Amino acid sequence: MDESGKPQDPEESAQTQPPQQPEDTSGSKGPAPGRQRGTGGGILMGRPFGVPVYVAPSWFLVAALITWVFGGQLERVLPELGAARYLVSLFFAVAFYASVLVHELAHTVAALSFKLPVRRIQLQFFGGVSEIEKETETPGREFVLAFVGPLLSLVLAGVFYVGMQMVEPGTVPGVLLAGLMISNLIVAIFNLLPGLPLDGGRMLRAVVWKITGRPMSGTIAAAWVGRALAVTVLIGLPLLTHTGALGRAPEEIGGADSLTDALLAAILAAIIWTGAGNSLRMARLRERLPDLTARTLTRRAIPVETDTPLSEALRRANDAGARALVVVDRQGTPTALVREAAIVGVPDHRRPWVPVGTLAQDLKDGMRVGAELAGEDLLEYLRATPATEYLVVEGTGEIYGVLSTADVERAFVAAMARPS
Repeated sequence: MDESGKPQDPEESAQTQPPQQPEDTSGSKGPAPGRQRGTGGGILMGRPFGVPVYVAPSWFLVAALITWVFGGQLERVLPELGAARYLVSLFFAVAFYASVLVHELAHTVAALSFKLPVRRIQLQFFGGVSEIEKETETPGREFVLAFVGPLLSLVLAGVFYVGMQMVEPGTVPGVLLAGLMISNLIVAIFNLLPGLPLDGGRMLRAVVWKITGRPMSGTIAAAWVGRALAVTVLIGLPLLTHTGALGRAPEEIGGADSLTDALLAAILAAIIWTGAGNSLRMARLRERLPDLTARTLTRRAIPVETDTPLSEALRRANDAGARALVVVDRQGTPTALVREAAIVGVPDHRRPWVPVGTLAQDLKDGMRVGAELAGEDLLEYLRATPATEYLVVEGTGEIYGVLSTADVERAFVAAMARPS
């Protein structure tokens, strides 16, 4: 509340949820601490190992593109299929993303074996994401966690290669197995490139972390290599296709092909560049998270009984220099918190007639926060029980004040914006 007794930034307080934990999104490339608990992110497909798997809407766009492109290739290899080639192509698209899911499940199983909670797996545009809630504690575990994904993709490529030897070439099974073998090999090689946000970048981060003893040094090195990799992809991929280095003769490459290759390169480069930058920002934020403590962010509060008029409660708060109201019973035990957004909705002329109890939210399990809680532990605690205000208590149980998620959000954003 400001000096007039009105809460600050009421609309933000009414809308704000506890801020998200730092997220190191790795595309199809590996683990990432996650988002707000309970968000979906697409169609729920199942819960292998207890981890929800979602298919994002963007997947359907990519599946349609793969179906169209692979169908065109089938027309040259198996012209007798006719229109049925698109059904075969759709099967290939689904099988390819099933392989991507296996890649992500490898990260998930490794994370669970290290006692790292996994929020969800999401299949989306250009791959998938395993959202792991916490960072690994050692560079060795970081390396293993990143490496298992490409390793499983290599294993799948080998399995499909063996399958190719068991069927006739030039048949539907032969073409499908060859396509899946090549695609998984490409996924493995691409992910092993040594730059964030790819798995190879996380492996490089682990190596530099091990050498220097500082995870931040590893992140900086891998992020800048990732940015260099993005520039290389942007320039190099169209160059390789134009010179025929990827298996097509230069005379076979038309203007449409060149445009498509350039567009694909630009998209891949943008994903890598953005992911590298996000990884760097989130790593810097993690270093600053310990400074976010419940004690330093808490607003001073005064106790009021439920039938106290709002105008009187605000007068007492202003006199005491407090910015929050805690409803207590006649024994002084806190029972509810007066919602900041609700105060704003009461016009000044009605405040003498509105008891604070009608504007309060009952204290529920999880709405009492220890004053010493800090960093990622604080953010995780707030996410577990979303609310706009929390009662902050000392270790002895005494009331310390009220923590507003609006204040936490502002501190979180300020920490992200502060230069290193």
